[in-house]
Amino acid sequence: MNLHIRVFTIGALSKAAGVSAPTIRYYEDIGLLPKARRTGAGQRNYEESDLSRLTFIKQCRDFGFSIDQVRELLDLSVSGERDCTETRDIAQLHLNEVRKKLAELKLLEARLEGFVDRCNDACAGGPGDECVIFKELAKPEVSCCGKR
Repeated sequence: MNLHIRVFTIGALSKAAGVSAPTIRYYEDIGLLPKARRTGAGQRNYEESDLSRLTFIKQCRDFGFSIDQVRELLDLSVSGERDCTETRDIAQLHLNEVRKKLAELKLLEARLEGFVDRCNDACAGGPGDECVIFKELAKPEVSCCGKR
C-alpha cells in the first residue's frame, strides 16, 4: 500500500487554491486556517486537507460570506453533533442580505438611468458645468437607494 501525502509550499498552495500567499498567512493569523507545519529551514508546508479547507474558505468568501460566517460554517462543517439547519440559517440570512443589496442596486440603476436620460434630453453636448446631472445631485432630496 503506497501512502503518499502531497505536500504544498505556500506558493503551490496559493496557486492550487487561487488565493494569494498573504491571504493564506492572514487566514492562519485569524485562525481560519491552521498554522502551517514548518520545515527545519522554516518553510511552510501544507497538505491536501489544508487545500480543501482553503478552497472552502475561498468559495465562502466568493459568495460574500463574512469572516465570522465563514468561521461558523467551518465549525459546522466538522461537527457531527450540530444540526445542518444552522448552516441553512446562515445561508438564508446571507441570501436575505444579498436580496436587500440587489433591491438597493436596482434603485441605484433607476436613478442613474434617469440622470443619463435627463442629460441626453436637456443638455448633452452643452457646457459641462450646465449638465442637469450636477443640478440633480445638488438637490438635498436626491438620494441613492432611498437613503438620505
